[in-house]
Amino acid sequence: MRRSHRVRQVINYANLSTPLGLLIARLGRARTCRGERGLVYAHGYRIPFPVAGAFTVGNVILTKYGEGYLSGRLLDHEARHATQYAFCVGLPMVVLYLVASAVSFALCGHPGSWNLFERMAGLDDGGYPRLRPLWARARWRGNRIRRS
Repeated sequence: MRRSHRVRQVINYANLSTPLGLLIARLGRARTCRGERGLVYAHGYRIPFPVAGAFTVGNVILTKYGEGYLSGRLLDHEARHATQYAFCVGLPMVVLYLVASAVSFALCGHPGSWNLFERMAGLDDGGYPRLRPLWARARWRGNRIRRS
């Protein structure tokens, strides 16, 4: 394991975000296993919230899908969220993320497209659409209608 992954792992245990992630995995009856980069994978998460294919709490990546789902670009995206937990001192990240989701929803009608945390983790890697803000879409539609 790289030193940076180990440091992130220790910080996320100390700031209680990883223990919270493990608790959520247990409540969601997910099977946990050690993953790459000091992460913990929790497969088979059964609670229907959040709607995302995968989400991260501390160093724990939870998904309703089976083994093999967490790989490639999606794993890169979720690993960046684990790093964000370390930089946000753990549990405040949950509140900050919810605020960022609300702002994104107000701007474009989607909780991820303008969410600062999703943008920093890589929208494309996480499978999020790149939507224009609502006012830009209305202006663009208006220009198309006038030109027609």
